[in-house]
Amino acid sequence: MPEKGNDTTLETSKSDLLLKEIKSRQERTRIVDVDEEQVKMVFFTVGGTLFAFYGSDVKEILPVEKIYYVPGCPAVILGVINVRGDVESVIGLHGLLGLPEKAQTKNSRIALAQKNGIRSGILLDSVEDVDDIPVRSIAPPISTLDKNTKEFVAGETTYKNRNVTILDVGKLFSRISI
Repeated sequence: MPEKGNDTTLETSKSDLLLKEIKSRQERTRIVDVDEEQVKMVFFTVGGTLFAFYGSDVKEILPVEKIYYVPGCPAVILGVINVRGDVESVIGLHGLLGLPEKAQTKNSRIALAQKNGIRSGILLDSVEDVDDIPVRSIAPPISTLDKNTKEFVAGETTYKNRNVTILDVGKLFSRISI
């Protein structure tokens, strides 16, 4: 008959071995927390639809004040504004994207954007957020996009469980400068 003390020692050594093996496996399979590449996005609405611009293209977000109409400008250029002594044009996305016009509200903003040597304000119905998202969450644009929007799209993503179309400021500006 085995001694009682030996059974306890045997059980302890088996437990220690099992714990060491579990710890060793956990260390081998431990996920390394790697900094994921992020990109800053400006999320906004136009015509009730959620869109985004790359944050690197947006220099400033301004409250809407008086936009001065300039005769002879294309319909997408709403007019000009004074930004600390500089005259900046203001583009209306509703017409470019084929979305219904919406009256300006206290939530309306102008995103002062710059790309490819062109700088202009872009009238937005509202700015929802400015946030960093993982680069890997940006997908190519879906093929079923409206033809008015498709030519300006840089990609798609989701934000707060909503689909977001990412617009390319450079493509918007190149269309207007033609």
